[in-house]
Order: sequence, then structure tokens, then C-alpha cells
Amino acid sequence: MRILHTADWHIGKKLHERSRHDEHKQFLEWLLERIKQHDIELLLVSGDIFDTSLPSAEATKLYYEFLYKLSNETNTYTVIIAGNHDSARHLEAPREFLKMGRIYVVGLANEPSECVFTIPPENPQVAVAAVPYLSESELEHISFETEVEKSERYRERIKSLYSECVTGLPKNLPKILMGHFYVEGGTVSGSERKTQGEPFNESQPNIRIGGASAVHANDFPDGVDYVALGHLHRPQSIKGKKYPIRYSGSPIPLRFSEIDYRKKIYILDISENGTLEEEEIEVPIFKELCLVEGDETTVLGMAMTGDWIDKYIQVKLKVKKNKPGISDEIRSKFNDRGGDVLTIELELPDTDEGPLIQVEDMDQPEEIFIQYHNANYGNPPDETLTQTFSELLKIVKESK
Repeated sequence: MRILHTADWHIGKKLHERSRHDEHKQFLEWLLERIKQHDIELLLVSGDIFDTSLPSAEATKLYYEFLYKLSNETNTYTVIIAGNHDSARHLEAPREFLKMGRIYVVGLANEPSECVFTIPPENPQVAVAAVPYLSESELEHISFETEVEKSERYRERIKSLYSECVTGLPKNLPKILMGHFYVEGGTVSGSERKTQGEPFNESQPNIRIGGASAVHANDFPDGVDYVALGHLHRPQSIKGKKYPIRYSGSPIPLRFSEIDYRKKIYILDISENGTLEEEEIEVPIFKELCLVEGDETTVLGMAMTGDWIDKYIQVKLKVKKNKPGISDEIRSKFNDRGGDVLTIELELPDTDEGPLIQVEDMDQPEEIFIQYHNANYGNPPDETLTQTFSELLKIVKESK
């Protein structure tokens, strides 16, 4: 059976208030063509279909238009799981209807049996255990003494759920696991983080992103042929098992910090005896994100001589002191060459006034507040302070 693994579409995502709709539309059109070209029999989408739990009508329409075309123009089966950005109930609301189009959606995991599929149902060639994102809040009824105990309990829950799922799978079929969480050893980009008060640290081994603790590779059961993961936006493999554990990554760069990532989809050929052949296909760049760094002379020179047509630009400007009007001048020069400057960071020398912080997403004030607190006090704000800031922010927004 030929299988395609993708994840983390984040339909509806904006970058500094700029819509990514056209990029997502182009990706889904490209994906449909790859499915046809490579005779894909099973499509796996490992979570974060949407960027928010309440996607816009435009984002929802794009998603269902793709599923409609997939169902009508191919014979492909599809398994989709919810991620931490998705509303599980919203995603699986039409699940019974979608089944008629060979599309299986798992938003909630009330019972292990709800996560298990054999594809195709009438003549099974592969078995899939599709476990959606599970947050630690689903374990709140259990009393924990420490964060370590809480983390271990989360791992045990995931481990137990996969074990139960695999036990229910036919023993004579190749087995694929799906999931949406952080596995220890994975490299994060910062845009996966969803929990307030959680600082970004790429090298932190037990980082909690998306509101859940890290799972270990050894927590996956034996007797599996492939693990198709979502949650991390950089395509990568996790070591620790004899079989492949893969993050497909997001199909488009969701932040400027991801511009150096080669975006991919994975195609698998699994034989009846479990022999696995893999192929990775690079996703084209549908809208280029560019980073421009240097002093005023360098940046303005690049702006006036480069080809910036249809490109989003981040500028990191090294200055000795703030110069009024420089940001407007830079934006104007890039705009004259067809570019769109989304953000300008002024990199000033450190002063006695305290450390400077680099701000990438001005549309995320909670993130800026957390960075500021980390820079000045060496730790993230506690829950009470974060909640107070959120309440004040809400008051300000409502007063506008």
C-alpha cells in the first residue's frame, strides 16, 4: 500500500496580520496532484489542520473543498487526527458524513476502539491507530504532588493508550501509529508552543509545548512499522526504535524562524510482510519569506537593488541609536521593489536600562510579555500575573 504522511497545515494562519490563505490553497492543490501522480491509497494527516479552534469560514471552506475533491477525484482513503490547535469536537462533528467519502476523522479518544482503523475496510492491507492530541487537562481529575509526577502520568497514559490500540489491531497487517505531541529529542522552532507562561528553549530536553509533557520514543509499543507524527514544524526523525518515527513538519513556514527548513511530505510503500520503503518529497515555496540583516546602509542598499516581488520580509536593523522615520523609509524602499516588510527589529547596543528583547510576532502581546519578564527577571511570569496581564489586555481591546 502506498501512503502519504503530512501534518500541521494550520489553515487560517496569519503572519503579522497577513493572510496565508493563498499559500494554503496552492499547497492543497499541489498535494492533490501529488496524491494522483503517486497513486496514493492512504493519506495520513497528523493534526493541526486549522490554526485556531474557531477557524474562519474561509479556512473551513478551503479544508472541505480539498476533502470533496480528494473524495471525488481519487480512490484514496484518509485518516485525520486533531492537534492541539484544533477543536476536537468541531473537527469530528461531520465524521459520519465524511466516512461516506472514505475519510476518517478522530478528534476525541474516548475509547481505544474509536482510534483503530483497517484500510481498506473490505480488504484490509494496513492497520492504523490514530490517536489525537491529548492535553494534560484531561487528567485533571487525578491529584499530582509534583510536575514530575504529572509528566510521568501523562507519558503512562499515552503509552497505555497506544498499547491498547495496537493490541486491537490485526496481527497479520502492517501497523501505523499516528499522534500529535512532542517526543523527546525532537527539534522545535518556537511556533509549536501554545501554553502561556512557557518560555521557548530549543535545547531544553523536557520542553512542554502545546500544553503537554514530552513522550519518549521507548513509550511506543513494539510490533509497529511506522509512526506518523505531527506537532513539530521541522521535518525530522526520532531515534529510539527499530521502525521509523517521523515528524512531517508543516507544509509552509509559519514564522520567519522556519525560513531555512526544507518543507516535506513523506511517501511510504508498505508491503504485506511489513517491508517499508520511504520517499521524501520537498514542498515548493509558495510565498518566500526573507530575512534581511545589517546596518542602515546595508539594508537600504539591499532594498533598492534586490528582487523583492511577492516576498514577505523581516528586517533586523543594527543601529547605534533609534533614528526617527527609518522604519518608514525601509518599508518604502522595499515596497518600491515589490516587497512587503512585515517586521523591523532595531538591534540596539545593551544599555543600563536592561536587556533588549527581540520581538518577532507583534500580534502576540502575551508572548512579548513573557519574553520581557524572562529577560528582566530570569523566569517566566507566574500563572496569576499572566492571567492579570491577559485580563488587562482584554479590557484594552474591548475599549477600542
